[in-house]
Amino acid sequence: MRVAVLALHDGLAKASRLRAITSPAERARAFELALLVACGGAAAAASAYLDLRLRVPGHAILRAVFPMVLGLAAVPRRGAGTVMGASALLTGVGLRAVVPAAGFSLGALASLTLVGPFLDLAVRRARGGWRLYTGFALAGLAANLVAFFIRGGAKMLGLEHAGARPLSEWLLQASVTYAICGLLAGLASGAIWFQAARPRKQREASG
Repeated sequence: MRVAVLALHDGLAKASRLRAITSPAERARAFELALLVACGGAAAAASAYLDLRLRVPGHAILRAVFPMVLGLAAVPRRGAGTVMGASALLTGVGLRAVVPAAGFSLGALASLTLVGPFLDLAVRRARGGWRLYTGFALAGLAANLVAFFIRGGAKMLGLEHAGARPLSEWLLQASVTYAICGLLAGLASGAIWFQAARPRKQREASG
């Protein structure tokens, strides 16, 4: 019995706004894998160099989730998020090694790495509609909560760079904004790249 590698996720494929470029093949093609790797790398590059000037604790998740949800829309396969997360981690570590000034905190790197696997987990049974959007929002929330605890721990242990806000000033605001940014990042990205409801013919066929 053959085990499909990155098997097609039917729910994601039908809800994707980019479904015209997806493949119904059982196994992912080299082009699809390359696209996933590129989306993970783009998420890392955006996290390092794209400055949204929001100055809100936890907003880095916005730069990571958008290209990864795009990757899921373009290549709606099970495990695609994990491939992008691995690519983002390798790219992020590489950028930190080559360009020490690359804008990665410990928390940002953690959320960048984990958002892909969390996306896979959150939408593994989603068929579309509000359940799909809820999954994206929860994946963003989970990734940012991990980032929150790592960033808070780094502050507590004095591991952050000089000039960073002390834990007592950061904690109250961050405990709210990390959760909000995570939820909104996942929800907004899902709304942009996926349809809220399946076409009528598909609903009638499944009903």
